[in-house]
Amino acid sequence: MNVDSASSPRLIAIQDEIRTDFGWGLDADLNSARELREACEDKSWTHELWSSKGRKDVLWRLQEKLISQPITVLGAAAEVDDVEAAIRDGHGIIAADGAVGVLTEISNSVLAWDSLLCVVSDGDGGASHLAMAAERGIPFVLHAHGDNIDNWTELLEVLHSYGTPLILTHQTPENILGMHNPGGFTDGDRAVCFALTMNVMTSQLTLRGFRTDIIGRWTGVTIPERKLRKLEWMRRILEIAGVRM
Repeated sequence: MNVDSASSPRLIAIQDEIRTDFGWGLDADLNSARELREACEDKSWTHELWSSKGRKDVLWRLQEKLISQPITVLGAAAEVDDVEAAIRDGHGIIAADGAVGVLTEISNSVLAWDSLLCVVSDGDGGASHLAMAAERGIPFVLHAHGDNIDNWTELLEVLHSYGTPLILTHQTPENILGMHNPGGFTDGDRAVCFALTMNVMTSQLTLRGFRTDIIGRWTGVTIPERKLRKLEWMRRILEIAGVRM
């Protein structure tokens, strides 16, 4: 089983366009990514999941689950009906950051949590709900970008305390050992890009809770005007990826 960690060049290149649009520098993204990797290599990160073999095992086990079934990706506007529909249709679930919180509202919460395959997060999606997923051993795809060092630092402590399976992502053109750049930008479209790099077919993917006209209730703290601009970039990325909202 091969994990294809290389994403579509277009889904990588668009990250430069986004940095230019928002006036962000590449150095901040690089610094955050390197610091996250170093934090995981620190002697305090003692569990075996961060060994080279451990990282590969996490990827392979997750890939096996992802490619074997239809997948629903939950975005920040996800509601109970979206989760219930995914469960009814026999889908595995990828939650984009704070969207994992909607699982706490499902009447059959055990079935909902059992359907959750991974959480794609930059750490700002609500600490209590993210911790609930970490405690259950749900793999986290933890992302580093220029202004989230405090967020990933806090979340990393939680993941470490539970021995949570961990995959690291970044948004730079550099090759960083132990990390992946799946492409994309927001947690939602990055979750889609990550699934595609894990050899999930576009035909397997259903997006629920993805909106560009409103800010979903599971969104972290944000500036509304800027968030809506980010959502437009999300829409463009999904179009490039060939996945319909």
